[in-house]
Amino acid sequence: MLSKTKQAQKLLLFRLSGARLFGIGTLKIREILPFMRLSKLPHSHHAVIGTAMFRGSAVPVIDMAAAVGNAPLNPDEQAKASIIITDIQRQEIGFLVRGVHQIIEADWKHVMPPPKALGDRAFITGLLEREGDIIQLLDVELLLAKVYPESLLTEDVALTDVQSETLKALNILLVDDSQVARKQLSDALDSKGISYQVTSNGDEALQILLGNDELNNPIDILVSDIEMPGLDGYELTFNLRDNAAVKQPYVILHTSLNSEMSLSYANQVGANEALTKFDAKELLQAMLRGAEQAR
Repeated sequence: MLSKTKQAQKLLLFRLSGARLFGIGTLKIREILPFMRLSKLPHSHHAVIGTAMFRGSAVPVIDMAAAVGNAPLNPDEQAKASIIITDIQRQEIGFLVRGVHQIIEADWKHVMPPPKALGDRAFITGLLEREGDIIQLLDVELLLAKVYPESLLTEDVALTDVQSETLKALNILLVDDSQVARKQLSDALDSKGISYQVTSNGDEALQILLGNDELNNPIDILVSDIEMPGLDGYELTFNLRDNAAVKQPYVILHTSLNSEMSLSYANQVGANEALTKFDAKELLQAMLRGAEQAR
């Protein structure tokens, strides 16, 4: 019997400049280090200030303030700064921040989408009000795409004619709060002529799923991010699995998190698979497995 498992959602709060607070999920974080001597990287993006040695590996370090368009930290500021070592999209990246503030627990239901007036260049995926402060949740995937634009390139995946036609016959819904992730997902399907619907949050995704089901045109494959404002990927999956009246889609939770803990929760709420972003071949193969179940 399906039982709801609630994951403690924790955010690390930090500052880049001034008093404004930013946050990222702690599941992305490997360690927080004081500033250290860095090895220079020639011909790198201006925001990449060098590499740090972390557990025997050279990890690139990005001045996060510079990456989002603010003034970079000067040498005196760097000496007092911290480096947040993260594990995102299958790679270790260090982010230099002016100061680490604290770790808090947060319910993703209380995270608000960023105002649309901010446009596509905003490096935030959500806003959280806490004790009079507005915390901005950073879109780390967009930040990395700006620093490493080659990461946006989608590999060409070979499919047989039968596999292509199988996927084209499916009703597919993609949901991710990161514009970079949505583009990667869309590009992977567009390159094969596969149609789909796409949205940026779990609440809209649930309405699309329920609406399609009422029209007797149910979604066959749901590909969802985990960390999203409002209804996160875990809650979205649980709500679907807990609704016996809805024809159940094949659920692929698709996340930048490499944490085994996040994958364990995905299984507990009823997801069929959990994949780490971004591998187009893995994604399409998972969809083909979903197609087998949909038959």
